[in-house]
Amino acid sequence: MAETEKEPKKKGGMVKKLLIPLVAVLVLGGGGAAAGFFAAGMIGGGEHEDPNAPKVVLKDGTTVSAKAAGLKNPGSATQLDAKFKVTYFPIEEPFTANLRGDTGFAQMSLAVSTYFDEKITAALTEHNIAVRSAVLMTISEFDAMQLESMEGKNQLKGQIKKVINDTLTEKTGFGGVEDVYFTSIVVQ
Repeated sequence: MAETEKEPKKKGGMVKKLLIPLVAVLVLGGGGAAAGFFAAGMIGGGEHEDPNAPKVVLKDGTTVSAKAAGLKNPGSATQLDAKFKVTYFPIEEPFTANLRGDTGFAQMSLAVSTYFDEKITAALTEHNIAVRSAVLMTISEFDAMQLESMEGKNQLKGQIKKVINDTLTEKTGFGGVEDVYFTSIVVQ
């Protein structure tokens, strides 16, 4: 009689064969997604700074990243001058442009300042033609009456700073010009 008893049938063989590969795919897919999000900076540390970005120069001459220096939203120039070393960079050739509305022309020489390392001045030299073009187009948007007043000159300085930083950001990924200075200006 013992021979007539059959061994119990194993159940779930097919389920195990389907379930194990499915779990493996889910685990590997989840791990791959997590690694992708981590590499993209969405998790695990936030923003990563570009190692090629210009560094801020401290008063003692050492350099640190802009993030480490707290320069994401710079404060007043006076506060920055106390903490960081300013570098002045003259733009060699003067700018001559016709003014808006047939009101004459302006000729000016400029210099810029930065708290960043030599990468900014090197970028200004390398992209000189693009910077000059942007500055000339900006000057030509003003008329002679605007440039007679201190307010108009300050407006022009602000616009020139913006277009220089915009041009450098477009070309290099980073602006870095803190201020613009007129070293000479003639309006006729």
